[in-house]
Formats: sequence, structure tokens, C-alpha cells
Amino acid sequence: MSVTRRLARHPVSISKSRPSPDAPILTSILIPTRARPDYLAVALASVIPQARAIAAEVIVIDDAGPSQAMRSLSERHGARYEPHPAPQGLNVARNTGVERSSGELVVFVDDDVEVAPGWLGALLRAAAEYPDAEVFAGPIRPRLEGPAPRTCGREQPPITTLDLGPQDTCDIRFAWGANMAIRRTALERVGPFDTALEHGGDEQEWQERLLAQVEPADPRQAGRRIVYVAAAGVDHRRAGRDARLRSLARTARARGRASRRLDALRGQAPGLPRELLTLAGCLGHVVRYRCPAGLTMVAHSLGRLEEGTRQQRPSGPNSPQATNSPPAPQAANSPQAPNSPAPTADFLSGTSGTVGGMNALRRELTDRAVDARALLSGRRTRLALAARHEPPTRRVLVLGVERPEHRATAGAAQAELLRSRHEVDLHTCPPEGMGRFENLNRLLAANPPAEHSYDWLLTIDDDVTLPRGFLDRLLFLAERLALDLVQPAHRLRSHAAWQVTRRQPGVTARETRFVEIGPVTLFASSTFTTLLPFPQLRMGWGLDLHWAALARAHGWRVGVIDALAIGHVAAPAASTYSRAAAEEEARIFLAGRPYLSAQEAQVTLASHRKW
Repeated sequence: MSVTRRLARHPVSISKSRPSPDAPILTSILIPTRARPDYLAVALASVIPQARAIAAEVIVIDDAGPSQAMRSLSERHGARYEPHPAPQGLNVARNTGVERSSGELVVFVDDDVEVAPGWLGALLRAAAEYPDAEVFAGPIRPRLEGPAPRTCGREQPPITTLDLGPQDTCDIRFAWGANMAIRRTALERVGPFDTALEHGGDEQEWQERLLAQVEPADPRQAGRRIVYVAAAGVDHRRAGRDARLRSLARTARARGRASRRLDALRGQAPGLPRELLTLAGCLGHVVRYRCPAGLTMVAHSLGRLEEGTRQQRPSGPNSPQATNSPPAPQAANSPQAPNSPAPTADFLSGTSGTVGGMNALRRELTDRAVDARALLSGRRTRLALAARHEPPTRRVLVLGVERPEHRATAGAAQAELLRSRHEVDLHTCPPEGMGRFENLNRLLAANPPAEHSYDWLLTIDDDVTLPRGFLDRLLFLAERLALDLVQPAHRLRSHAAWQVTRRQPGVTARETRFVEIGPVTLFASSTFTTLLPFPQLRMGWGLDLHWAALARAHGWRVGVIDALAIGHVAAPAASTYSRAAAEEEARIFLAGRPYLSAQEAQVTLASHRKW
């Protein structure tokens, strides 16, 4: 194995100035509540001082009905009290708050949060810094107070959370109502929250209507509709009996039913066998790790299964199925259906692929169930044994760009690659203000593949996790299936915009027309003279679709390896650069060059369960 060599790193200091608004943004803070005075008192005590500092109005919408005690509590802290005549639901309370408030920026928080110092100021700074963004989300950190159930540490808390890292991020997929701000202009244009949705999916449905609208004429505004504000954090609390296992499981079950209803509404509900597989994986987790807290995952999965079963029951003699899912409300002044994808260029997947919230938890549980199935069936062991002997020792050039903040993740991936029985020559460099492919070309110039007779080139990002024995098994399957362009599949939990690249349970590998430019791509030596060096692109969007056209022209075989799914969860795509700039670069690059459309790229040509 060759000695790892790296280009010298140079420290880079990056500062970002935040412009101050010419005038304060008028702000309204809405807190829906229902018969939880102890939670509300903590929320108000943390929110009111920050609201007073900027003269923001704070409105408590009481969905339990009028209460003198709740009125006194609200007014004692300095909030306005707006009760419903009787319980009507969370989204009715949100809509009431919007109607009875006047701020240009409408901030939603749950009554069971405690906001961090500087929370409101961070939201206002983001609103001024990103004038084209319409929704802002902050971190949501779980906090169990009191007799919380014992946990093995492998499962996520059964509370809505959000953590996309320490930096602001543009173009995230969703914000969650526990900590979310929306410009009033967007609320007026998109319409109210769907009052038929409860216990989850309501914010997501509203934001899908927002994103389904036509993008603004100015391309610089595209892709910045929802912004993650790292400094605007809140703690999402469960205290007393609410932190006990029975209460947490009851809530998780209700949220599971709601998530299944939303999936059915969007036409994306998996079959009941898949739901059963997920439930089995959750039960296996509880037994294997002796983890009482894992019962909340069981409850969530059980709720989904119950709702799926109910959806498939006939609702009458002439009705084959009843989903009990209300139609999504039509956005005001929008001719486009709310669940229709937004118009996109034919080189874009049409989805962000960002995974978060309860959807992330469900996907993680399914990933674990798929892993357990592969292990118990012996498929993983047989693949490991086969890769010990085939193919003969190969020379592999590995190139990547490494950022300081991802050094630990990158180091773990590099250590895994260097454990291979093949000859690995690994080189990385810092970004130094250049784009990904500009840096890869810099590394290629210092290590020409033709001169060193490499059999394979592997490019890898610095924020991925690799499975054990990754490179040996990757080369074995690539050569056994005679593939020239290869990528490992994404885990279901990963951020991945292209559905064709997500793992397929029970499948070893698939022949496709397309592989991505990253986060991990493998090139056979047969492609070097055509594809290397890479075009001098910063972001590289559209390049993989051009590769797909070249593969078709040259007769190269292209494939995705499902048996070696990788994790890409550090940050969504386009989180460190402008989406609009990436799209414009792609348009210029693809003009006059052959490429496959996004629709063609999503096709699987053949699936292999055996090798």
C-alpha cells in the first residue's frame, strides 16, 4: 500500500458580514397552546424579553377555549391572549394567529420550547441578510426533563428536532413549526395551513405548496426560499409525566399515523410489507440493545402500520379503498396543483433530497432493518468472503477535497479506504477558494493516472461515512458486473436528490444510465482518456448527465451498488454555495453538449440480487 500524500494545507480565514436592515422588521410571535400552563410559562419567560427588545408583539392562541388562568398568565408576561371558543386544532390556531397579528415577519413557536439567548435577533438578521428567502428555520434541540426512559443512545429522541450544523444553510427542504418564521407576504400568497392535518406534516404540506409555485424571474432568487439559521436555536422540552415512556410512546404513535396519512396524501405511502419490515426492525432494536426508549420507535412504526391498514379498508359497498386523507388546499392565485412539482430545468432532479424531522427517523429505522436483513441472511458475509480473492490486486487513485470542519469524518473514511487489500494512492487538498472540480484537476495534474497505470479512480467528498470493507467489495462488484462508471447507493437516511441513487432493499446492484458527480464516484481506466481532466467547473451540476450521454455513446456500463450504501447526512446538497449559481453554471456547460434528461437518468435498466 502506498504512502498517503497530501498537498500542503494553508489556513484560510473566512468572515461574513451581515448587513443591518435600514429599519426594524415588524415582527409577530405566535404561540399556540392547549391546557399546558406550565410549559407556556417557560416559553413566555424566554420569549418575552427578546420580543420587548425589538417591540415585537407576542400572541398566545388558546385552543382549549377561554380560560381566566391562561389569560392572566399570558398578560402577566406581556403577551396578548386570543382564545378559541372551543378546541379546533393546531393549524386553526396558527391561522388564527396569522389573521390577528400584523408583523411583516410571523414567528411560530410551540408552547413547549425554551428559546436560546439571541434567538429572535438571529432570525431578524437572517431576514435582513436573505431578503429573497421566505421561510426561516432554527435548530430544535430535544430536552427530556424528569424520569426519562433509559436509552441505549442509538435512537433519536421521540420529539421533533432539527440540526443542520453550525452554519447558516440556504435551500433546506423544510422548517418545523416548533421554531419557524415566515414572511407575511408568503402566507398571504400561499394561503392558510391545512386544518385537516394534525400531529405532523402540516408545515411540510404548506411549504410544498410554497415550493410548487413558479420560481421568481430573477435567477439569483431561486433556491433560497427556506433558510436554516444556526444561531436561532430552541430547546424542545418534555417534562414530568410527558417525559415518561408511556406518554412518549402515545405521542409517537399519533405522529406515526399522521406521517402515514401525509405519505398517502402525496402518493408516496410504502406498501404494508415495508411497514411491517420497519416495525420488525424497531422491535429487533429494542430486544438486541435492551433499550426501553426504543419502544417509541416501535410505537411510531405501529401507528404507521395501523393507519396503512385503515386506509386499505373499504369505506362502503362501492368504494374499493378509503384513505381518509383530505385534498390539499389550492394555493391562492396559483394555477398549479399544490402537490405538483415546481417547474424545473431538464437537468435537475426536481427534488432537494434533504431528509429531516420524523421522515429522517423513519428512514433511519428502515436502513437498520435492511442492514439487519443483509446480516442475518448471510449476504453480507458472502460478499466479504468473495471480495477477499477477487479481483487481483488493483491500483486505485483516490482524490478528495477536505475542509477543516469535516476533518474527523474525512479521516474515518480515508482510514477505511486505506484498509483495503488493493494498492491505494490517496491525495486530498483544502478548497483554497476554488470549486470541487478545479481542485480535483489540481490533484490530477500532480498525479496523472496514465503515468501511474491506475486501474481505477475514486473521488470522494469529505462528509460521507463508508461501510466496513467498502473498497474491496466495491471493486469486486464493479468488475464482476463489468461496470465502468459506478457509485455506491445512498442510505435511505442520506441527503440525495436523485431517487435512482437510493438503496433498494434486497438488491445487490443495479445497472443504470446515470451516476452522480458525488459524494463517491468510481471511474474505470477505460473512461480516463474521455473524462479526465474534468471540466473546470466549480459546482459541477449537469456534468453527471453529460457523463451519462458519453457512456451511452461509448458503450460504457453504468451502475449503482446497493449492497454498499453510504451515509451522507452532514449537510444537504448546495448548502455551501448558491443553488442559482450552480444552475446557471450547468446551463452554460450543457449548452451544445449532449446530456440525458433527468427523466431518462432516473431509469433502472436491470437489478441484480446475486453476483
